[in-house]
Amino acid sequence: MTPDEYCQDKAAKSGSSFYYSFRFLPAQQRQAIIALYAFCREVDDTVDEIDDKDTAATKLEWWRAEIIRTFNDEATHPVGKALQVALQNFDLHEEYFMEIIDGMAMDLEQFNYPSFKNLALYCHRAASVVGLLSVEIFGYQDRATLKYAENLGMALQLTNIIRDVREDAERGRIYLPQDELQRFNVKADDLLDLKSSPELIELLKFQTKRAKDYYQQAMQLLPAQDRYSQRTGLIMAAIYEATLDEIANDGFGVMQRRISLTPLRKLWLAWQTARKEKRLHRQQQ
Repeated sequence: MTPDEYCQDKAAKSGSSFYYSFRFLPAQQRQAIIALYAFCREVDDTVDEIDDKDTAATKLEWWRAEIIRTFNDEATHPVGKALQVALQNFDLHEEYFMEIIDGMAMDLEQFNYPSFKNLALYCHRAASVVGLLSVEIFGYQDRATLKYAENLGMALQLTNIIRDVREDAERGRIYLPQDELQRFNVKADDLLDLKSSPELIELLKFQTKRAKDYYQQAMQLLPAQDRYSQRTGLIMAAIYEATLDEIANDGFGVMQRRISLTPLRKLWLAWQTARKEKRLHRQQQ
């Protein structure tokens, strides 16, 4: 199995919405974004699948060293080797990869967040930095597109947090800010016991409004001349925002079941968004 095949397999097996958005990219960009995504999966799985905290921390340190090797053209892991190819084609910054690892390391030490300000740092490292790397792969003309990527990353991560409340609680993690739990009279122990309540539903409605605001800000910040190059991010936004709407339409039953879109609907949204952006691009030209 080649490094690119390894990354492709990693992306396909994840079942993530990201995979559907990659299908509409040219080969060189697709190789780079799949390598980036595979890296994110590797470090995320290190935290989620290794029960012993010290072992997981050691593995994350190994990945820090692998990123250094990758930027020195000495990678040993298939993902690192695939990223080496991406580095030849795109201006990807080493410190961003280290920040992603920093975000994963937070999951080993921090199981709740006092306020949204604290959570925002985690979201930046776990998602917005990935957006900034992705923008470099997709290409842009206006630096305002970087602000779009940061806001979209926040929106996507907040959507994940709302969708995954139960799964995170099963791991002993609460990403809903502690001061907001108190404001809505939601007890942390009830979350960890996987209990839903009218108060939790109101809190999730509040979080959904925040995520929607970030989606709106992202779209407002995206310059018209960069829309087509950033169509992969727009596909992600369409799929994730539809997921958020599905959660709301389901009555925020995230403590009872995982709410997600079917693969067919994700593919339909991806195709529909790509087609729309292609049409707009032709009109601009």
